[in-house]
Amino acid sequence: MSSFSLPTINDNPDGGWGPSPSNLPAQFKFRDIPYAPYSKTDKLGRFADWNDISGDNRQNHAGSTQAQGARSGGPGARRRDGQPAFGSGTASAFAYFHAEDESSFSLVDNKTSTQRRGGALSRGRGSGRGGAGGNRGGAQRGGRGGFFGSRGGAQRGGRRGWRDWEKTGRARESSVAISPEWSMLEEIEFHRLAKLRLEVDDPEDLDTYGRVYPYDKSYDRITTKTERPLQLVDRIKYNTTTSDDPVIQELASQETATVYTTDVILSVLMCATRSVYPWDIVIVREGNKLFFDKRDGGPFDTVTVNENAADPPQDPTTANPNNPNEKIAVPETPSINSATSLSLEATYINQNFGFQSVIYTPPPPPVDFSKPNPFYGPEETEPLASCGYRYRVFDLGITEDEDLKICVRTEVDAYSPGQGNPRLGQGLVTVRALNEFDPRAPGAGGAPDWRSKLDSQRGAVVATEMKNNSCKLAKWTVQSVLAGADLMKIGYISRANPRDNTRHVILSTTSVRPTDFAAQLNVSLANGWGIVRTVTDILMKQPEGKYVLVKDPNKPVIRLYAVPLNAFTVEEEDEELASEGEEAEV
Repeated sequence: MSSFSLPTINDNPDGGWGPSPSNLPAQFKFRDIPYAPYSKTDKLGRFADWNDISGDNRQNHAGSTQAQGARSGGPGARRRDGQPAFGSGTASAFAYFHAEDESSFSLVDNKTSTQRRGGALSRGRGSGRGGAGGNRGGAQRGGRGGFFGSRGGAQRGGRRGWRDWEKTGRARESSVAISPEWSMLEEIEFHRLAKLRLEVDDPEDLDTYGRVYPYDKSYDRITTKTERPLQLVDRIKYNTTTSDDPVIQELASQETATVYTTDVILSVLMCATRSVYPWDIVIVREGNKLFFDKRDGGPFDTVTVNENAADPPQDPTTANPNNPNEKIAVPETPSINSATSLSLEATYINQNFGFQSVIYTPPPPPVDFSKPNPFYGPEETEPLASCGYRYRVFDLGITEDEDLKICVRTEVDAYSPGQGNPRLGQGLVTVRALNEFDPRAPGAGGAPDWRSKLDSQRGAVVATEMKNNSCKLAKWTVQSVLAGADLMKIGYISRANPRDNTRHVILSTTSVRPTDFAAQLNVSLANGWGIVRTVTDILMKQPEGKYVLVKDPNKPVIRLYAVPLNAFTVEEEDEELASEGEEAEV
């Protein structure tokens, strides 16, 4: 009777599929031959594909017709740029390379080719809505241009990378110079911040300071036909940082809270995931307390313009200090539509519109809060602007036993007459302004002409501003919610002449409730409080000292650095100037 014996079975000790490289049988001849992967959708009926442009580099030398065919919808048009076929590049061991040089081969044809009627360069019926040249139609029906400089992309809505050579892809510079002495402690991506949530209860009011004037309701009736010029009002309004606030210093000595900051700084942190431009927050830990500060002359003192636009305003190119041979043509007069010029212009507009839109002469009378303005000294001669400060405490604790509170100095700009007692937080108003510079200038973000569209199509104007200035509007809304304002007045201010950035006119004013506007902007206060709590937890794990939270200028990332205690101080700058003077004398 015949016997049957089982062959030797080599198991895979790694637990994977197939034989293991460690115990591969010696008689296996093809051990070092690479494996060419293939997808389930690949057709395996052909042993050679002469039309495949991804397997052999020789096709790329004379494959211009194939490249054009791929652009205009030919073979390979479905494959995206930069995304090769599945498994391409791994089967080079099986590729066939011809030993002889074929570069000297050329085909000579002296026959003149007759152009077919309705071809690629004609506008006849044969080309659909336009050929592949410079006609209005695209390579596919529904497109608005070909790929030779016509009016749109090859596919509906434009194709990726269209007219990229006209877009300035310069990298932005950081808002603060990163010193090599700094040590990076944490790096957090925006997509991680967007997942944070923390519900916070209503705040507790500690005290109020300042004087607010009534809002002039006649500005709500302004239209494009009854425009009003923007005036220069000589008033003083303080934008003091947290550590220089005497009220916060007094509250900190009483152990009122753990974190101390202002609404301007806190709104930037709560809306960090919307920001594009760089910013930085200086954080000082003293004992068990944190102080969130801003630098003088930093990004918190100005207002951005079209930060979230697809093609935001750009500053002129600066010379590279590492390349002495590089010469940049600097215009004699700086452009009024550059990012820096527009930011200064928007700051000027916001400040003066807030000063102008209130009534300084009664009736109705101004309302004094419980205490006078803490920053206005007896030596000041210019009158104060309408501004009220409300110091409020928010509880960031997750459990009832956890004691983690944040003290915020919030600001209101005016009060609405007949809406209750402003001293009790009723009828308070914040005033902001959006500005139009030139709809046809680079960086306008496709904004419509306000003078012709603001009255008839206000929704289109608002939608465009919500898209181009998403971060700015979100910060304004969060500031109004933190201050407990009932209304936020937004003025629409444009240049009297697009080429003159010194004269402006008020075209309209709209009134919104901050909580409703936050819902329209899809601003999540719970997400903002989650970001604040996360950053606070990270800092409370660090020792006492000074830290800087920096937004990367070109990536959606924030980084936390530990810096020396004398960083960003006036004494340090004075020492540097003194040392430079001593070296110059020597």
